[in-house]
Amino acid sequence: MSVAVAQSIDVQQELTDGFHLVIDALKLNDINTIYAVPGIPISDLCRMAQGEGIRVISFRHEQNAGNAAAIAGYLTQKPGVCLTVSAPGFLNGLTALANATTNCFPMILISGSSEREIVDLQQGDYEEMDQLAIAKPLCKAAFRVLHAQDVGIGIARAIRAACSGRPGGVYLDLPAKFFSQVMTAEAGAKSLVKVIDAAPEQIPAPAAVERALDVLKGAKRPLIILGKGASYAQVDDKIRELVEKTGIPFLPMSMAKGILPDTHPQSAGAARSTVLKDADVVLLIGARLNWLLSHGKGKTWGSEPKKFIQIDIEPKEMDSNVEIVAPLVGDIGSCVSALLAGMGGKWAKAPADWVGAVNAKKEANIAKMAPKLMNNASPMNYHSALGALREIIKDRPDAILVNEGANTLDLARGIIDMYKPRKRLDVGTWGVMGIGMGFAVAAAVETGQPVLAIEGDSAFGFSGMEVETICRYNLPVCVVIFNNNGIYRGTDVNPTGGEDVAPMVFVKDARYDKMMEAFGGVGAHVTTPDELKRAVIAAMDSGKPTLINAVIDPAAGTESGNIGSLNPQSAVVRKK
Repeated sequence: MSVAVAQSIDVQQELTDGFHLVIDALKLNDINTIYAVPGIPISDLCRMAQGEGIRVISFRHEQNAGNAAAIAGYLTQKPGVCLTVSAPGFLNGLTALANATTNCFPMILISGSSEREIVDLQQGDYEEMDQLAIAKPLCKAAFRVLHAQDVGIGIARAIRAACSGRPGGVYLDLPAKFFSQVMTAEAGAKSLVKVIDAAPEQIPAPAAVERALDVLKGAKRPLIILGKGASYAQVDDKIRELVEKTGIPFLPMSMAKGILPDTHPQSAGAARSTVLKDADVVLLIGARLNWLLSHGKGKTWGSEPKKFIQIDIEPKEMDSNVEIVAPLVGDIGSCVSALLAGMGGKWAKAPADWVGAVNAKKEANIAKMAPKLMNNASPMNYHSALGALREIIKDRPDAILVNEGANTLDLARGIIDMYKPRKRLDVGTWGVMGIGMGFAVAAAVETGQPVLAIEGDSAFGFSGMEVETICRYNLPVCVVIFNNNGIYRGTDVNPTGGEDVAPMVFVKDARYDKMMEAFGGVGAHVTTPDELKRAVIAAMDSGKPTLINAVIDPAAGTESGNIGSLNPQSAVVRKK
């Protein structure tokens, strides 16, 4: 409706516009937080949203705001919303949107955009870009709203697409002209849609359940692998019942740690190599046989063939790398419930010799690791520093752990035990660096719990400016940076002997703690595990934004952590 038409409406009639309809549609669907980087053409939308009671968390970079929205979706099962400006701002948010889709996190990226008639004729508008076309290949769905009366449907479709089936990212394009469109408030209210049952249950076929149980019955060395899909499903009690009823050892992927405590007697985390190699039947619950599990084949899995049972809501996931002899398609809660019902009152426990062998290997590995975690020497290495932090999480199981880096990530995954579900947030399927501060902010905002972010110095660099955001909102986030002066190690040298440092070396002995102090937070500089533990405890007790610069031996790291095999090696040695 044009402004002229709007002015002709009875002055006594209440009006609304595109700005308010977006806000009303979000509130109607219980979306009460927006993660954003304000600017033209969405700065007024941010102001109005805050005025209407939506919490607007403003970031310094769109990728970090997008990562916050993505992990908010994972934690809440509601789509996290990221709001950006057009073109460059949209592109900055797109990495987080693609990462959310890959990791199955429900998220909606809403971006302002240039007008269609100018974009389509390529007439050179301010930040002109065909954003919808660019977004489509990188997310589950993409929609554009051109008319104010359609925003209710647009947001409803975005929510349903983000949450239903396998969750993921959705793009919603709002051209600048849309926001100022006016209509009567009564008509606007009628145009809004309350989404009912955005993620309906998908019940597995009875024959598929029976087939899966038959395969499981015949197992001599069964294994259950829990993925982050199992954690997202929030059916922790059902999964625990299945694991304990069968007596099968379980292996949690990194973000599934804590569905059952890592200290549970059936946990096989400390015997990962053994159970993957020796198991004969593997039940996958919300886990994919991608690179994180060596695609289900190769030396990681040993020489004997495996039988795989897979629970996944996406039928196309089956047989993606190896044959799945018992595919179980449906939502995780329904599938696990169906398995339990099919087992009845009695079910034979996993063979004692297999369970005993797994426990023996687990205990041997734990004993072998223990001395490395108790070293209080200076400078610290990864094991001694993580050994100190391990005790803090043990004493504070409700705290949320955010973790990224190479060695910092790989070693923390195995060393730090988790005790409750959805308390460990990390780089996920892509292994992408830069999620740290966005995840930390959203974890604090969405849960109200203290957050401990353990960061490699390289990983921190991707989102480090958001320490200002943490201070601005006074969030209970303690950031620990494992500072070894570089990527993997800080000891590389320039092979030419020139003045430039080696590509993977940072400024020696940098004081990251001073960054947090610059914005009013607390900084600390530590060199021993004891100092580290005391500093983190003080930070967690205070609830104040804190950054701890933990000095790690520059030579302590290894190339690419546990994925060195993915790093191509040159086949040619050049003579000089």
